[in-house]
Amino acid sequence: MANAADRTVVFVHGLWLHADSWTPWVERFGGAGYSPSAPGWPGHSASVQETRRNAEAVAGYGIGDVVDHYARIIESFGAKPIVIGHSFGGLVAQRLLAEDLAAAAVAIDPAPIRGVIFLPPSALRVASIALRNPANRKRAVSLTEDQFRYGFANAVSLEESKDLYERWAIPTPGKPLFEAASANLSRNSSAKVDTRNASRGPLLVTAGGKDRTVPKAISSATVKLYRHSSAVTDFREFPDRGHSLTIDSGWPEVADVALAWLGERGF
Repeated sequence: MANAADRTVVFVHGLWLHADSWTPWVERFGGAGYSPSAPGWPGHSASVQETRRNAEAVAGYGIGDVVDHYARIIESFGAKPIVIGHSFGGLVAQRLLAEDLAAAAVAIDPAPIRGVIFLPPSALRVASIALRNPANRKRAVSLTEDQFRYGFANAVSLEESKDLYERWAIPTPGKPLFEAASANLSRNSSAKVDTRNASRGPLLVTAGGKDRTVPKAISSATVKLYRHSSAVTDFREFPDRGHSLTIDSGWPEVADVALAWLGERGF
């Protein structure tokens, strides 16, 4: 069984969602005996509304900047935490785990790491929101309500989609999307994860069967990249869930799977 210090949990959000979207998870994990927190990305303000008003404050940050940001936060703990990340937060969680900064990680429908070759058309459609204009690499990029519906909330009702958009959607830096798109062209890509690390802690990767932003094919390909490591890599699919699986009305199912998995793995 892991010691008490290892029950610290850091939640890492992805693009277009505010850190406060993790609040129900923080409460649930706190009730389960963990010490959770959900710090925002660099440049993000304390609230959704403030982040929307100061959109350009998030511009220009890349994957490496975000990893370094969370690494500094983790250093203040004095012990390696569990890291749970969604989308690009899932990519960040994998890097922190591979770099021995986390005790265990859960990557919920994670953005593709270097080595994932095939990107389904729906994933390209979502990424193109930023990629279609090269200037967006240095800009903040926002989703329209219709784009959020397509990329995040396609598996819930239109009413719930509108509510989620109003509550949690924020501008996001375009740079990580450009870095992920060119990851396989650069040996030193910030999206590169040491998937051969055999001494890292356990990893759980999930897939939403209806996810358009990170389709199951991406999560499956990610898991295959770890095949040369003897470290634990587990996979779980949620067949009827879209990319909003961490924030929509079905979030407790995903949270409880993560909690059960951590228990099984001694955390």
